[in-house]
Amino acid sequence: MEIIWFVVGTVAGLAAGAGVVYWLMARSARGMVAAARSECERVRREAEQARDAAIREGESRAREIELAAKQEQIRQREALEKESEAERRQLKEMEQRLVKREDALDRKMDALGARERALEETEKRLAQRERGLADREKRLDQLIEEERQKLLQVTGLTPEAAREMLLKRVEDECRREVGAVVLRITEKAQEEAREKSRQIILQAIQRYAAEQTCDHTVSTVAIPSDEMKGRVIGREGRNIRTFEKATGVDVIIDDTPGVVVVSCFDPVRREIARQALERLVQDGRIHPARIEELVEQTTREMEEELVRIGREAVAEVNLPNIPKQIIPLLGRLGYRTSYGQNVLRHSIEVAYISQVIADELGLDGALARRCGLLHDIGKAMDHEKEGGHPQIGAEFLRRLNEPEAVVNAALAHHGDVATTTPYTAIVAAADAISASRPGARRESLERYVKRLEELESLATGFKGVRQAYAIQAGREVRVIVDARQVSDEESAKIARDIAKKIEETMQYPGEIKVTLIREVRAVEYAR
Repeated sequence: MEIIWFVVGTVAGLAAGAGVVYWLMARSARGMVAAARSECERVRREAEQARDAAIREGESRAREIELAAKQEQIRQREALEKESEAERRQLKEMEQRLVKREDALDRKMDALGARERALEETEKRLAQRERGLADREKRLDQLIEEERQKLLQVTGLTPEAAREMLLKRVEDECRREVGAVVLRITEKAQEEAREKSRQIILQAIQRYAAEQTCDHTVSTVAIPSDEMKGRVIGREGRNIRTFEKATGVDVIIDDTPGVVVVSCFDPVRREIARQALERLVQDGRIHPARIEELVEQTTREMEEELVRIGREAVAEVNLPNIPKQIIPLLGRLGYRTSYGQNVLRHSIEVAYISQVIADELGLDGALARRCGLLHDIGKAMDHEKEGGHPQIGAEFLRRLNEPEAVVNAALAHHGDVATTTPYTAIVAAADAISASRPGARRESLERYVKRLEELESLATGFKGVRQAYAIQAGREVRVIVDARQVSDEESAKIARDIAKKIEETMQYPGEIKVTLIREVRAVEYAR
């Protein structure tokens, strides 16, 4: 029982404790609910306030956007009005231009209409004139035929014979007129060309005048004594044989006191031999080993000297772009002579004269100067290669890719080959000027006499020529013709033919004047 009551009491205590706990929890829950309600009310009020503020801000933003939209609409409307106004102005201007163009077209159409009417009237008049001319031609043909028949009846000639007689008469008249025209044109052309060429040549010569020197094919070396001559010869001639073999020259030792002659066709080798021999004489040690050593040393110095001379020539002519292979060859030309004239000085002179002539003619003066300097470059190699110096020089320049004007000037400046550029003719003229100046070259007596005889025999070979005389050292040939066989008109043609044949068949420096003389002599005796 006690256990039951203990259990009942325990249960009752637990129940009472649970009720108290429930009451406490219910009270706490009511307080929390009340607090939650008050918090919810506060949040609701804040939310309403935020909503009202958002509504007010949205309304303000809406008003601002509406105002900005209205302003943008107004701005776009103004821009559209401006564009519309500009387009209206352009359209108006285009309308005005179109109206003017229509007026101009109307005027042109009126003018064209008037011109067409005038052309129609002109065509009508021309058609009438053509019909009238056709009628006149018919009448003229009839009259000519009638006159021809009457003429044939009067003369008793056949039409073929009359035609032949008429053609012969016309041919004679044409021949006389042609001769007169040729004479007149030739005289006028000669006067103009002579005056112009004289001015150009005089200006070229005045602007460049170089001294002229005369070289020989032998050189002399001074020997102090006969004892030194013997040392040069050496025992049984071994020294002189070694010297000649090393230099390729001929050493002439005769009875002339104090002089040894060095002879060679190659001027460079001759100069090397001369310098080497002078050094041997000054040194006094003359034996084969020393000879070979000095000749080799002198050869190296000569090569340097040739380069120096070539560079000086290039600098003098002001052509800095000359290939280096040409430089020593120009130096060799400094020791080469042609008819006594130094070839390098001649080439420099031709270069300057060519430039002056080219400048006067409106051509490239620098290219003409280059052609003149290199036109005789083949003379520096003609001792080693076969052929004439024009062909040798042209082949050498072509291998160096020189301009065609330079190659053709070297190849054709003597007239052996056809010229392809005007610079070749300029170089040929400058070459003749340089070679024919007084004192520039010397010519042997036999060659001079032979050239005079060729001139006279060539002139006397023409029909009607009685005598011919070469005067002024071959610069002029006087031709006397038979006045009974040659007329005045034919005289001009014969003189021109003689000059042309001289150009084709002869080689000469400068120019040759052909003077033809025709006279009639009547001789009577009073007894």
